Amino acid sequence: MGKNETYRIRNEEFLKEVATRDTTRCLPCGIYYRIVREGEGTECPKRRSIVTVHYRGTLINGKEFDNSYKRDCPAAFRLNELIEGWQLALQSMHVGDKWVIFIPWEKGYGKRPCGDIPAFSTLIFEIELLGIA
Repeated sequence: MGKNETYRIRNEEFLKEVATRDTTRCLPCGIYYRIVREGEGTECPKRRSIVTVHYRGTLINGKEFDNSYKRDCPAAFRLNELIEGWQLALQSMHVGDKWVIFIPWEKGYGKRPCGDIPAFSTLIFEIELLGIA
């Protein structure tokens, strides 16, 4: 078994363990999430919305690969330009919500590496939805 295959299996096993936690929920698309804080907002982003978020991204080993909190600057993105996992999760969030989402590799960067993120990586994001435009 090659290095990529071993890593893929380890990531899939991690998600199976996440699914067993009492606080974990699952979206119909297969993205697991845990609500940290529920916001007061009632609106959810649409595919073409511009979202303003604070976020922190890590791998299953805890290695951080991005963090807007450290930059002390929220980020704004057009939702339909983000990875599929973000698109799907954010369309279920309301302004003020803070979630931890667990994105399977198929809905993240897939079979290709991206910078410090290896191929077949489960992506863990703490996301706080601050606004929708």
